[in-house]
Amino acid sequence: MSGVVVVGQVARDLVLGVEELPEAGGSTDVLERQELLGGKGANQAVACRQLGATVRLVGVVGDDRAGEEVLAQAAGDGIDVGAVVRRPGAPTALLVDLVGPRGVRRLLEDVDPRMLLGAEDVRACAEAVRSADAVLVQLQQPGPAVLEALAAAGAGGALTVADGAPADGAVRRRVLDAAAVVRADTAEAGALVGWAPRDVPGTVRAARSLLAEGPRVVALATGDGDVVAWPGGHVVLPHLDEDPVDPTGAGDSFVAALTVALLRGESPESAAWWAAAAAAEVVGTAGGRPDLDLARLRGTAARARRAGGRR
Repeated sequence: MSGVVVVGQVARDLVLGVEELPEAGGSTDVLERQELLGGKGANQAVACRQLGATVRLVGVVGDDRAGEEVLAQAAGDGIDVGAVVRRPGAPTALLVDLVGPRGVRRLLEDVDPRMLLGAEDVRACAEAVRSADAVLVQLQQPGPAVLEALAAAGAGGALTVADGAPADGAVRRRVLDAAAVVRADTAEAGALVGWAPRDVPGTVRAARSLLAEGPRVVALATGDGDVVAWPGGHVVLPHLDEDPVDPTGAGDSFVAALTVALLRGESPESAAWWAAAAAAEVVGTAGGRPDLDLARLRGTAARARRAGGRR
């Protein structure tokens, strides 16, 4: 079983389902309420574990009750939380996901700066990062922490997967030098390439330009799907979900499934369909927590691939 380390955000998710999102000054009844382990890093860790990988999570929570509860939830999911830092006197990050009808949602984020990883936090668990088969690095974390994670992953020869776009140009250069896989949403793609892709052909060009800078696989979101490119080929993946409930967490499950598939020896194209299938599953329910099954995911991916993507 492959070992994965996820370096990223850990939070409490409060998911509230409503019949209609209220106008300014208005109110509405909550129809559904969930309090869950969340954050991009934790969502990716849960998805990787559900797909069969052993997983260690590197992140930060507070020394409050919420921190205790999310760590207990992560441990219950089979995730090693020994490298999650408990920051004294700081509140665990809270993400409020307000979900209305027709896939419309609003996200409120209460993230104290102390809930971000520092270089010293990553350095303290560098041996675990070096020993991993794959390392997923969330680029929304501060640059020094990202650089420490990339260095440790590279020293161990891990499959390094970078998710997002760093604000610092020097960190961007290091990411493209070190990461085997780069994933970005529509806004992040523009930050990575320096110009905003406006359509699918433009997104393919952006992916190709990033491949030329070092990564082996580049996955970029478009308005109605994803482009996954590798040397010598690419596939354009449509959204596989027919009736999305909440887009929260789709990118996290996409990254996790792409990583696990590549670790299992799947081709980049096959791994791309795994990723699309995982994203489709998570958007079918409110909240970003995945509920993935390996056999079901492979079946969905195989059927979608036979139906054909746009090239």
